[in-house]
Amino acid sequence: MRDVTEMARTHTRKLAAIGATALTAAAIAVAGCTEAASAAPAALAKPAATTATAAAALSTQVAAPAAYAAPARNLAPGMKGADVKALQQRLSALKYYLGKPDGQFGGDTQAALWAFQEINGIKVTGVVDAATKKALVHPRTYKSASYSGKRATRVEVSQALEVLVLYKNNQIALISHVSSGGGYFYNGGSQAVTPNGTYNTTVFMPGWVTVPLGAMYNPVFFISTVFAIHGDTYVPQGPASHGCIRIPMTTAAIFYKQLKTPGTQVHVYGKAQWMK
Repeated sequence: MRDVTEMARTHTRKLAAIGATALTAAAIAVAGCTEAASAAPAALAKPAATTATAAAALSTQVAAPAAYAAPARNLAPGMKGADVKALQQRLSALKYYLGKPDGQFGGDTQAALWAFQEINGIKVTGVVDAATKKALVHPRTYKSASYSGKRATRVEVSQALEVLVLYKNNQIALISHVSSGGGYFYNGGSQAVTPNGTYNTTVFMPGWVTVPLGAMYNPVFFISTVFAIHGDTYVPQGPASHGCIRIPMTTAAIFYKQLKTPGTQVHVYGKAQWMK
């Protein structure tokens, strides 16, 4: 993988070559980090569980929301009922779920449950099984990464866990499942890698932005105009992007509103699942 600084310089030179003075769809077209419809190889897209390295990022939650009664049955995508609505409300109280608690176990609920399982060191199945029921009653929460220059309001992205955590005044405001770079090769040799490091948001573009590799929704760039956190209709359980950080569409609809762009700190860290 090329040094990220050199990657940014290369893309900046490309932008200058076409006379870009502001970020436009034409300018972004050279960035090459986004891909709405591209899928990574199945082996990369669906790792079976979180790893020991990821589990080391856990800490016991000090103050959980009000008591939760685990459902009698296992819950899975496609199910409906009051127990599904209670699950959604529990995930919302724990800062995971952004959709409307409607009692229907759809994609938003599954993505939130993935993130919950990732944080709690449970096998990531998207199903409320015995281990998940226990964790929902006695949840753990995300432990902030250790790095210099940490700000009170920031975004942390763990590639080991495949989660994004938004902090406001050092308090968790949002935890979202993500899909980062899948590690595969494309376009004759470019590798799909999300670079670790500490950055700042640079540009936000509203709505759908189309680029050669696909499309991205409400992208918030954090390395020049090269890498972004953006909504996508395909955010699988494992790493699958060309290098950007994909988030569910429901999350993308409000995520950018929680940030100052430019200027919010973004810290990306951890070994991607495909590298293990």
